[in-house]
Amino acid sequence: MPVVAAALVVVPVFLQAPWVRLHPSSATLFTAVILTIGLLLELRGPERWRGFGPLLVGFSGSWLAGCLFWGWCRLHPLWHLPIEAFALPLALAGLSGRWRSAGLFYLASLLGTACTDGAMALTGVMPLWPQVLSAPVLEAPALLHRAALQVLQPAPLALILAMAVALTLLAHRCRRSGPGGRLAAATLVTTLVVDGLFLIAALLSPQLSGLV
Repeated sequence: MPVVAAALVVVPVFLQAPWVRLHPSSATLFTAVILTIGLLLELRGPERWRGFGPLLVGFSGSWLAGCLFWGWCRLHPLWHLPIEAFALPLALAGLSGRWRSAGLFYLASLLGTACTDGAMALTGVMPLWPQVLSAPVLEAPALLHRAALQVLQPAPLALILAMAVALTLLAHRCRRSGPGGRLAAATLVTTLVVDGLFLIAALLSPQLSGLV
């Protein structure tokens, strides 16, 4: 289950991002496919596969939020977290029942998103977000590279490292709290890895970052 959760964190980077860019409507409608598969697995699937149903249900919430933001609101970074948090009440309600895995995956993903957005705001690169996304194709990589260089300044870098350590410690603590905790821990750690790879790509080859 933790391995699948980690994979579901990576999927949006390689599949959802280019899909939403090319055709946001069909990517958004695909949420229904993910949700249906998750529900069928949980309600009628074989015993060995049933546990993956709630995980897909939680993933469908993250997928839908990502499609809505990156498809139509991508130039407004302050809307990112509120849109990603649209299913927060459902996730919290599901923690006490059969949809616990769905809630844990969604909440861990949301926490990772909140930390990423918070780090961007505190390091001063958030204003560059709409500039990068609205810039001409030939200019966007240079802007993204400049934003990455700004993160490497001593104060922003110290802040990011502190947040990464805090999330790593939280993931370590979650991992010791049972199967659900291990699922949440895998989601958090994978989010850190993806953010790190994105920063490296922005520094070395911005055009391959997925944002341009």
